[in-house]
Amino acid sequence: MSTPYLDFLKELANNNSKEWMDANRDLYQSVREKFLGDVADLLVGISVWEPELAGFKPKDCVFRQNRDIRFSANKAPYKTNLAAYFAVGGKKYNGPGYYLHIQPGESFIAGGIWMPPADVLKKIRQEIDYSGQELLDILNEKTFKKHFSGIEGEQLKTSPRDYDADHPFIDLLRYKSFIVSTPLADKDILSGDFKQKTLDTFHLMKPFHDFLRKAVDEVESGEGLL
Repeated sequence: MSTPYLDFLKELANNNSKEWMDANRDLYQSVREKFLGDVADLLVGISVWEPELAGFKPKDCVFRQNRDIRFSANKAPYKTNLAAYFAVGGKKYNGPGYYLHIQPGESFIAGGIWMPPADVLKKIRQEIDYSGQELLDILNEKTFKKHFSGIEGEQLKTSPRDYDADHPFIDLLRYKSFIVSTPLADKDILSGDFKQKTLDTFHLMKPFHDFLRKAVDEVESGEGLL
């Protein structure tokens, strides 16, 4: 079954104003309800291997359409994408999660942790220090490597504090974020095939996700999130 997402998002990108949204509120609500339904289906699938997500509702995972423009030079009021994040601690969890981003020509599936706070980043680096070969094996596994080009994001230009430049896993230790991703074609969004592709991709990410959770759990377990 085709989805209305791309047409709606194109129209929103061309008419990003409160006046347009108010005039097309019914269209927006129908698109959002459809997306919430698809996210519900994804939750059912993900919960097979991430049972802690079984009690989540779609609204726990879907981001608001409104942008926070208080400190932004871009005053467009609405995001021109649809997005959902699946993580055991919810959308504001500091640990790893699975992310779906739908936007015309720019859709993708991702997972990991983007720009973790200092205490979480320290724990991830500590885990790499102890078990970096395990992470390398995950990243270099044949099927994983076929779908993901490796960890993405900004790296320090120098070595992080407490680690020598000749550390065997220094390239991994320099990352500030720990994300992997793969593009999602418009044709898959239009056909609805993106849901199965998203589940298959998320499942492929699980070893990477589990490595990060192993590190982060040591931070979060005392805070009642897990």
